[in-house]
Amino acid sequence: MRYGTKDVLRGVEFEIRPNEIVCLLGPNGAGKTTTIEILEGFRTRSAGEVEVLGVDPATGDEDWRARTGVVLQSWRDHARWTPRILLRHLGQYYTPYSTPERTRPYDVDELIKMVGLGEQADQKVLTLSGGQRRRLDVAIGIIGRPELLFLDEPTAGFDPHARREFHELVQRLSELEETTILLTTHDLDEAEKLADRILILAAGRIVADGTADELARQIAGKGQVRWSRGGEQFVDAPADATRFVRELFAEYGEEIADLEVRRASLEDTYITLVQQHEGGNAEEAADTIEARSSTETHSNTDEAREGGR
Repeated sequence: MRYGTKDVLRGVEFEIRPNEIVCLLGPNGAGKTTTIEILEGFRTRSAGEVEVLGVDPATGDEDWRARTGVVLQSWRDHARWTPRILLRHLGQYYTPYSTPERTRPYDVDELIKMVGLGEQADQKVLTLSGGQRRRLDVAIGIIGRPELLFLDEPTAGFDPHARREFHELVQRLSELEETTILLTTHDLDEAEKLADRILILAAGRIVADGTADELARQIAGKGQVRWSRGGEQFVDAPADATRFVRELFAEYGEEIADLEVRRASLEDTYITLVQQHEGGNAEEAADTIEARSSTETHSNTDEAREGGR
């Protein structure tokens, strides 16, 4: 994607398989929303090839659009309608595209219950809280029982309870409704919890593609082990955490307490990759995080041996 003489997306290449939940991560301005809009057919790309459900989104017809669902970052129309009336109205547009394999639209009462708006179903939209409005946004996005669902910052404004319910809804859509899902979020815990696979976009490119565990191992390569013995606390970063723990117990047995094995977090991986690629030093990513982990480990171990932290 090019604006004037500036390439905001270049060499973005990935594939999403049926029924996968894939999370697209990246800092503000990295091009996440632009990427999503190209896939949705809302924005025309400058070059390259894109195929969504076997169709080029730039030429997708109404039949193709009926197979996709979109939850935008915000939507503020129809403030004087109620959720029930609005969903019934929008659902009518999907009726001609119903198939024996996928009946469209959702039953409105079932959908309202699914997204947790039972008590607000007959209130005017303008009276809903931010979290309730976001639930309605999700309901609007899935009213047509999409095969592919785009979620752009779906839990913005959600409290912890609402976020957990939304995560359960996403899992249900993937497992029971066989819906493929591509979402963007700034919540790394959410990405790690929901995604089968994570894509990281930085400096207009996809710089990482894999599970949270695969990405952490790719960048850090080491686990961190914490334990206590005789009231003293220790920490180490062995190359093979499993073998290290086995040898630790073989040597000290029941003296070992408070054992914790921790791999590099998705946050560690994400920050390192983004910093290195935005700075043009991608090849230093692994060295940086490993050096940082090593420095912290030696420092903490020294303190532990001097009397604990």
